[in-house]
Amino acid sequence: MSSSPSPKAMIRAVEVLYSLGVLDDDAKLTSPLGFQVAEIPLDPMISKMILSSNQLGCSEEIITIAAILSVQSIWVFARGAQRELDEAKMRFAAAEFFRHLHQVLARCFAEVLGGTNSMQFLFAALWFLWKEIVPRYFITEWREGDHVTYLSVYKGFTQSGKSSQWCYKNFKNYQAMKKVIEIREQLRRIAQRLGIVLKSCERDVEVVRKAVTAGFFANACCLEVHSQGGVYKTIRSGQEIYIHPSSVLFRVNPKWVIYNSFVSTDRQYMRNVISMDPSWLIEAAPHFYQQRQHNPTAS
Repeated sequence: MSSSPSPKAMIRAVEVLYSLGVLDDDAKLTSPLGFQVAEIPLDPMISKMILSSNQLGCSEEIITIAAILSVQSIWVFARGAQRELDEAKMRFAAAEFFRHLHQVLARCFAEVLGGTNSMQFLFAALWFLWKEIVPRYFITEWREGDHVTYLSVYKGFTQSGKSSQWCYKNFKNYQAMKKVIEIREQLRRIAQRLGIVLKSCERDVEVVRKAVTAGFFANACCLEVHSQGGVYKTIRSGQEIYIHPSSVLFRVNPKWVIYNSFVSTDRQYMRNVISMDPSWLIEAAPHFYQQRQHNPTAS
């Protein structure tokens, strides 16, 4: 039998709901946000993430992420095949990189469309690669987190015709992926009933990360300065925590991250991790962070 939550945990839960905008000063549901969150049968943080996606123009992506977060795991952990599983994760994590590379090269080609000067095309391509690919994917981390990886997985699954063979080849749990499709359709109907405009952000994953931050700002962490072992501290409580080895960000260690859940073993580990900009925390929840002794946006 599970024990009741501690008074401290209850107070923190109410504080988070207040900061999400779900409860007012009298601990009653706010209108319309609180009632909208109550309409979505998910964790309030996920519900707020979905509602925030409406303003950010990425509701199609966010309901996909919400559906995947609602199942236990989309990955198959096969004994003796850890390296192959890790490689499969990296392929999907890198998919956004290659999509953007294709987009940039297409733009380069458009620059010289109608001409026959191959050198002109080459210089145009190199210029766009230097201007857009290098800053985004090499100077900064190109692996933006598990949530963006999930979008690539979902796209691959649907493009395969929802194939069980595709799942087997790519270490995906076929039953879990079918459940994701089912949950996503339910969330689409709920979103439409709430007046959420179903819209894709195409390749703008920054707005996806902002939407995740809007829901899970309370789970923000910062990498410890000069950390050799990937030690993070939660912004709110200063608790020591690490990225779980199952995350695509394991050993990548971006400076600022948001996580969806954690697991405790000999250490506290973050699961479902995404990189973020600390300035988004103040935008998402100024009341939650305004009394911090250290400015959460400080580098």
